[in-house]
Amino acid sequence: MGRRRQDHWARQAKRDDFPARSVYKLEEIDRRARLVRPGLRVLDLGAAPGSWTLYLARGVGPGGFVLAVDLQPLRIALPANARFLRGSCFDLGAEIAAAGPFDLVVSDMAPSTTGDRGTDQHRSFELFVAALDLALAHARPGSDFAGKIFQGPSFEEARARLRGAYAEARVIRPRATRAESYEVFLVGLGLRLPHLVPCLGRTAGVA
Repeated sequence: MGRRRQDHWARQAKRDDFPARSVYKLEEIDRRARLVRPGLRVLDLGAAPGSWTLYLARGVGPGGFVLAVDLQPLRIALPANARFLRGSCFDLGAEIAAAGPFDLVVSDMAPSTTGDRGTDQHRSFELFVAALDLALAHARPGSDFAGKIFQGPSFEEARARLRGAYAEARVIRPRATRAESYEVFLVGLGLRLPHLVPCLGRTAGVA
């Protein structure tokens, strides 16, 4: 049953002209949290192969803008209201800052998995914190955030960091997530004013 369900999402992505089934994760997150609206400026981290970028560009419309960032190339024709930066988000701070401030930051970043669940979860936590740091640095007060993280020992710390920065925090596991996956998305709504956000600090050892 699980495999047939996943095949359904892959077939649907092909019919809808998206390069990957992951778009339906974002679609559900958006439906439940109402993140994407016309005119928004969006930072899309971990954008390859481009399904999220396409969905976001359509949602924000011609008056909005999407900055997509990934180490890997996109497999889409870039919409007119989107721009792609290839590289690590850790090395592109100046370019990201120049394109902001953002109304929404989303991250589908995931580490290269090692097969060791503890190691993979910690690396996922580091990527989540990096995305959250970028949101705190380059998003407007009142903006929203959604970031992927693997569940594990560091999950509650990640959720606490999110709660410290946003007026509302949610955990969403989209139906399109593979049955065997332990990923979820932490969603923050309403970024607090800078003087109300506690000093969260950057996670050491992120490369």
